[in-house]
Amino acid sequence: MSQTGKVVIVSGGSRGLGQAIVADFLKAGHIVATFSRSATPFIEDCLRRDPDAESFFWRPVDGTDFEQIRQFALAVIDRYGRIDVLINNAAIAIDGILTMTPDSDIHRCLTLNLEAVIHLTRICLKSMLVAKEGCVINISSINGLRGHPGVAVYSATKAALDGLTRSLAREMGPEGIRVNAVAPGYFASDMTQHITDKLEAAIIRRTPLKRLCTVEDLVGVIAFLMSPQADFITGQTIVVDGGVTC
Repeated sequence: MSQTGKVVIVSGGSRGLGQAIVADFLKAGHIVATFSRSATPFIEDCLRRDPDAESFFWRPVDGTDFEQIRQFALAVIDRYGRIDVLINNAAIAIDGILTMTPDSDIHRCLTLNLEAVIHLTRICLKSMLVAKEGCVINISSINGLRGHPGVAVYSATKAALDGLTRSLAREMGPEGIRVNAVAPGYFASDMTQHITDKLEAAIIRRTPLKRLCTVEDLVGVIAFLMSPQADFITGQTIVVDGGVTC
């Protein structure tokens, strides 16, 4: 797979890590397609810069609506002819002890973080199978590797993504398609905005590299995993946490 000019789908690209991925990949010369529930200022700016969708494609999509997800992926294929890379980034975190968590929150977390990923991945893989090459990168979490109180459902979805990554790597490897995951440590995002200064200081003390993760750290690893330099890497969950889980 060549280094530039890939058609890349990034789920949840309107803010946070997804926004950083979209911005970096557009700058690198890739065609980037993304979706979110609504257009943020970042999305609106990208649309203004590229009104003819030559390299940027966006649609409003409810990430828990599988039919909307399917129509989005098919629209990308119809517009650009293929999908080279899929980055499953969209997710939500729910906080709270499991016995106190409402059924509706559990359902929404499982649907967006896992079921939607499976549905979108299945559609994109069919396009990649035609080309006999492709790359899937799942955004996991260190919470899927280590237990933490208050995030049981979220942790379960991320551990499931790691299992999905390994199994799909086995299934798709003979077809020239690689599947990996990236497990970030704590970094500034909508999911971690509740962390107090005291807790942040404690996390930094436990981290060998003595700082929190940044979106730039993550974007660099993601870009590497879809590059030719990573052509012999598949089925792996790359932990980017400054050593906190070592």
